[in-house]
Amino acid sequence: MDMPRIAKELGPLAVKALTTAGLHPVGGVAGLMLQVSPTGSRSWLLRVKVGHKRREIGLGAFPGVTLAMARAKAQEKRDDIANGIDPVAQRAAARQSIVEQQQEAKALAWTFKRCAEAYIKAKKPGWRNAKHGTQWENTLATYAYPVIGDVLVRNVNITHITNIVEPHWATKNETINRVRNRIELVLDWATVRKLRSGDNPARWKGNLDKLLADRKTVGAVTGHKAIASCDLYGFMQALKAVSGTSARCLEFVVLTACRSGEARLATWAEIDIKTKTWSIPGSRMKSGRPHSVPLSDDVVALLKVLPRLEGSDLVFPGAKEGKPLSDMSLTAVMRRMGVDAVPHGFRASFSSWCASSTAYPSEVREMALAHAIGDGTVAAYQRSDLFEKRRNLMADWAKFLYTAPAVGDNVVSMHKAA
Repeated sequence: MDMPRIAKELGPLAVKALTTAGLHPVGGVAGLMLQVSPTGSRSWLLRVKVGHKRREIGLGAFPGVTLAMARAKAQEKRDDIANGIDPVAQRAAARQSIVEQQQEAKALAWTFKRCAEAYIKAKKPGWRNAKHGTQWENTLATYAYPVIGDVLVRNVNITHITNIVEPHWATKNETINRVRNRIELVLDWATVRKLRSGDNPARWKGNLDKLLADRKTVGAVTGHKAIASCDLYGFMQALKAVSGTSARCLEFVVLTACRSGEARLATWAEIDIKTKTWSIPGSRMKSGRPHSVPLSDDVVALLKVLPRLEGSDLVFPGAKEGKPLSDMSLTAVMRRMGVDAVPHGFRASFSSWCASSTAYPSEVREMALAHAIGDGTVAAYQRSDLFEKRRNLMADWAKFLYTAPAVGDNVVSMHKAA
């Protein structure tokens, strides 16, 4: 510590009279000064050297801190320095301790359930539909909350996770793996928010994969129930006889091989009857990319007889004014028809028919289903070229759906070339 020259010792009245902006030594303790700002506010400052570092230590505002108090504080700081204590570093450590204590107190208030609810609230605006948020809430409420809902998020560990996952791993693998992934995301969120630290106990790779059976052996993915190709003609004939908007929407879904949500929310503004094209915006596609669907003559005929409701642009409006059909409306039609399948299964039927009964290239089929093909450059290059091939494909699909299967021992399968 250096020993600067001690300035002339000023009294309280002399200090009170210091009003010129700048630093004014007041004496009594080496380095003690009254700092006057350009605005006229005054505060105490101790200039001192600690080791090789020059320090400026604030001692409070004048006149709240009197001259006598300032000298006492300044002498205390110098005594600390003489004893090897750096007052600035000490103060920073104290502030850090306060921050850590505040974080500790904050973390004590955050249970896993509270974190999950905050995560869902933060992410929900970016999810494509409310159904996704509902699935999050329902699966966590069913599987996670009974075990860790009231557990402080900082205390969630591998034992908690295995208690949630293990009982259902072999029997409900797809569902419970989604739950595991959702727990992992919530815990990652909590870590970033400094509500917990350490590894994520819900992580699969290098963690749970060492404790649980391989998903390939216990969780073979089962597809959506679909109607066999040989039964599609009979189904379409029966569907035509069913009245109602839901039945017509289901017919549209089958003919276009689209997802039911894309059809239920379709608007007349997206459909160009003249060019026989349905242009779906990216905001309504699973991929997030806009998708154009060539419409066969059968689809156009279907659309032309649909009534248009005044004040609604929906192609298939629901029973409630201004609302689309519910996500269960098409399934309900199939159940009333006594069909053991689901609307999404028609995409599988289309894919199987295309692969087994036509010579269209796989990329034409995948594009018709709005699946990604190759990298983005390849997809962009091929899009215009494949559209007309997809138009031929969808026309052949409609023809197949409305053509009665040939019967007899001498039937020969004909494969149409693209």
